Amino acid sequence: MLKERLQKMGVVGCVSCVVGSVVIVIHAPQEHTPSSVQEIWTLATQTAFLIYVVATLSVVLALILYFEPRCGQTNILVYLGICSLMGSITVVSIKAIGIAIKLTLEGINQIAYPQTWFFLSVAVICVITQLNYLNRALDTFNAAIVSPVYYVMFTTLTIIASAIMFKDWSGQDVSSIASELCGFITVLSGTIILHATREQEPAPPLGTVTWYVSGDSLKGIEEHLITVQSSDEQ
Repeated sequence: MLKERLQKMGVVGCVSCVVGSVVIVIHAPQEHTPSSVQEIWTLATQTAFLIYVVATLSVVLALILYFEPRCGQTNILVYLGICSLMGSITVVSIKAIGIAIKLTLEGINQIAYPQTWFFLSVAVICVITQLNYLNRALDTFNAAIVSPVYYVMFTTLTIIASAIMFKDWSGQDVSSIASELCGFITVLSGTIILHATREQEPAPPLGTVTWYVSGDSLKGIEEHLITVQSSDEQ
């Protein structure tokens, strides 16, 4: 629909991302399902997960304040890093909201708990941030590259956040952990291939003049100048 094409190595990178992420999901630890908002709050306030949240927010602030003005227009990982990191926190908040709605419909009111409104506020902020920077990524880069890279980063960080919060890694054997590491390496390789072989902007053809408005904010605006000469010049 967008008339964007992947190069041959880009297709290989996309397939590697999908295969690697499937391997990670298949061998991911079985996640524990909390039975109340208070239980999720207890898990979310444990030391390991708080460290993850602080580290995530620190990286997001660094990407927004320092890296985005300098290389946000050239490096796809800046925008998608912000989206994926915020997305890993969004999943936890959405899960708490889903449990609160389910219990409330069953007759156990969860609306009165302040934790429910806290998770709702966090989910709204994270979703708005994700949509903002995902739209920027789609406006700046090829959508055929944004989609798989974002999918891979979001899935990987969500699994990591869930594993830290629910401590599911403790019950895994060595073979499952090794399979997940191999899947992660496959995903990383595919992401690197996609980023290295992304479609470059075509050079303007000869005989055209390209106009740039506000630096390079508008791409592909061209005006063809045709010179008409009369043989009978007075």
